[in-house]
Amino acid sequence: MVTRTSPEAVPFAGADAPVLAIDIGGTKLAAAVVEPGGRIAVYDRVPTPNAPATDAEGLWRTLAAMLEKLLAEAGEPELAGVGVGCGGPMTWPDAHVSPLNIPAWRGFPLRDRLRETYPGLPVRVHNDAICLAIGEHWRGAGRGRANMLGMVVSTGVGGGLILDDRLIDGASGNAGHIGHIIVDPDGPPCGCGGHGCLEAVARGPGLVAWAREQGWPGAT
Repeated sequence: MVTRTSPEAVPFAGADAPVLAIDIGGTKLAAAVVEPGGRIAVYDRVPTPNAPATDAEGLWRTLAAMLEKLLAEAGEPELAGVGVGCGGPMTWPDAHVSPLNIPAWRGFPLRDRLRETYPGLPVRVHNDAICLAIGEHWRGAGRGRANMLGMVVSTGVGGGLILDDRLIDGASGNAGHIGHIIVDPDGPPCGCGGHGCLEAVARGPGLVAWAREQGWPGAT
């Protein structure tokens, strides 16, 4: 089967230079220099600074320092662009981000700051679960499938939709983002302000908390 992957699903398809790929999560900040075929050339990660005293600029400096170190290790390659997956919510596509799991960033202009840091390069930011769906459709478990739902179960829970081989964004870039569907109206509070969202019930820390309430003695 030949997969007709849309330009939206692989934004830098056809580029003959690597891209800088960035993952912004509540537990870690990760980045890689990724070759056009999808091979990771250089990778690094650092814990997300989430102490109460962490401010927006402190978090940005941590990310910027990691990226500078990563590109130095890669030999300062010419890049085709910068692609970012970040937890939501965010305004899309201009990417003023307010990740529920990163209190220091509320309305932080992530795309603008990256454009300032890497002038002349296209910078694209999307919900991290949608980025996962794109990656799995292009090179992973969804390869050769016209329709798929990709899911992230990590610090949070999210999702992304590929239908008829095309990424579905939705009006606000949140199509397929299933983490805030209410699955238990009497369930635990969620960072979004609701109760019983899928994310509140099934995210990694929530599963650990539930297991400990049942008597599980594990440390992680």
